[in-house]
Amino acid sequence: MGHLLKITFLGLFSGIAGTGIGGLSAFLISKTSNRVMSSILEFSAGLMTAVVCFELLPEAFSLGGTVYTFAGIIAGILAVVIIESLLKKSRALSMGKNTGLLRAGILMAIAIAMHNFPEGFAVGSGFEASTSLGLTITAVIIIHDIPEGIAMAVPMRAGGFSKIKAFTYTILSGIPMGLGALLGAMLGSISDSLTAACLGFAGGAMLYIIYGELVPESKRLYLGRLSSMANVWGILCGIIISIYN
Repeated sequence: MGHLLKITFLGLFSGIAGTGIGGLSAFLISKTSNRVMSSILEFSAGLMTAVVCFELLPEAFSLGGTVYTFAGIIAGILAVVIIESLLKKSRALSMGKNTGLLRAGILMAIAIAMHNFPEGFAVGSGFEASTSLGLTITAVIIIHDIPEGIAMAVPMRAGGFSKIKAFTYTILSGIPMGLGALLGAMLGSISDSLTAACLGFAGGAMLYIIYGELVPESKRLYLGRLSSMANVWGILCGIIISIYN
């Protein structure tokens, strides 16, 4: 029980720390450069890609083989697609005359909170595979969540929220990661095959978030060379982390 509580706490910490650090932008800036935001998103996308492909998924294949891992990957992708569809429906229903920056910030907070659950799942199942993998995923997700915190806080501040209120929303969006970590650890502790499926699920979910959300959003903000270079540097940093972990 103590082991599960520890993993849950680490998942909760990683979610709150990442979005919370990004949320501090509510006290510092009212807007940020599209080029800077795009580069941050691309760097975190590259970092996550490397960790998923060079550490998380290889660990899954070694534990449970191809079938369980690919079943998890497909399930993870489908889960995020379903979440994304629900968010689009809610966004369509909420569109009215009051469609300013504040609404964009709130919708971003809801989206990030829902996306944080499968990322927490990666933390929990990662720790069940090995402590080093769990710590690596935790560190990478903290870095990844910083730009998400900025993406929430800045439009909320510009839309009229107070600094404290905008920062509080960014903190709350990290809570589902603790729940995801608990579920990932509980399922991953049953058998190596299920751990492999859980790691595959987390890997599939994270890859879809990267290439279905982060990269398209980055390109929407800025199409220059700097953000593409940031993605490459993120991949290289992820490879270094995987090698020396």
